[in-house]
Amino acid sequence: MTVTEGRQKWLTVAEELATALRVDAAERDRLGEPPVRELDLLRQSGLLTITDWTTQQAVTRVVGAADANIGHLLGYHYLQIWRTGLFDKPFEPGDNLFWAGVSNPLDAALSLTPAEDGFVVDGRKTFATGAALADRLVVSATRTDTGEKLTFLVDGRAPGITFSGDWDNMGQRLTASGGVVFERVPVAAADVLGRQPDDETSPRLSLASLGFQLVLSQLHVAIAEGALAEAARYTRSTTRPWFLSGVDSATDDPYVLGTYGELVAGVEAAGLLADHASLALLAASEQGEALTAEQRAATAAAISSAKVFSTGVVIETTGKVFELCGARATASGYGFDRFWRNARTLTLHDPVSYKAREVGEYFLTGGRPPYTGYS
Repeated sequence: MTVTEGRQKWLTVAEELATALRVDAAERDRLGEPPVRELDLLRQSGLLTITDWTTQQAVTRVVGAADANIGHLLGYHYLQIWRTGLFDKPFEPGDNLFWAGVSNPLDAALSLTPAEDGFVVDGRKTFATGAALADRLVVSATRTDTGEKLTFLVDGRAPGITFSGDWDNMGQRLTASGGVVFERVPVAAADVLGRQPDDETSPRLSLASLGFQLVLSQLHVAIAEGALAEAARYTRSTTRPWFLSGVDSATDDPYVLGTYGELVAGVEAAGLLADHASLALLAASEQGEALTAEQRAATAAAISSAKVFSTGVVIETTGKVFELCGARATASGYGFDRFWRNARTLTLHDPVSYKAREVGEYFLTGGRPPYTGYS
């Protein structure tokens, strides 16, 4: 099977899963229960095992358009496995295990204490998307003896790990993103991936933070695509034309058509920009240790451009679909508000104004974004 044939096969599987998720997405959002069933569907689909980068990106978008929560979990799953390769310890996702991470950069609350044959990790992280249901965790913590920040692997069900179940935000309600507590959890020396860079000496290792930004940009596009698709179905079947329009169907209203046209164009442009950023990150990661600081900066600028543009597009799209559907579409049973709530939650992950500044500075002066957990 060629790469193209394999990609089409997985896209078909993703579409089938998306169809299943779409049926009760609004109801599941209202209930806000842990996505145990949804992860089972992911495992059964085989999507967790995809190894091709561009296929992963496309599948994340398809699933995310149907349910942004599950697209988020899937996108981060692929990202965590990809991260291991930056440490020259690549893992293949062929075992159908679900991966998540515990490494919120601004929540440096985990400590690693040297122990026989490795370390023990202690502390609490406030947010960790998908960790409560993960089979394998990629974790970052600070050594108590040297102050170095290490990244390592831990079994998601290891003794000493507890999950707070306290994720109660208005959006992305089914991502199991609550707190995680570690109490003397053993970490074998063989499971340590390596040191996290705290300066600009390792452009390659610093790509991990750009990977998170890329996933978020892809999810922005997915949510906008999903909102448009749901709104279009409603407009075709239910929306009544305004009595002054002079037309018999909302689909003949020139204002409705023009607004859809503008939104579709914006979403398509955001998708192309996100895919361009995806290819830039792939090319950068494939450079290995030969990756230069300048190449890394260009990649960061491409991803930040996608983040800036997709943020504006998804906020506009998820708000304007109400104008296209009409007042009756605000009924809770339709759940159109979930698209906006999910978008607003994800777009606040880190300030988009700083991403715009990075793009502008790189364009105007050649200034490179600092190496941080967000840039």
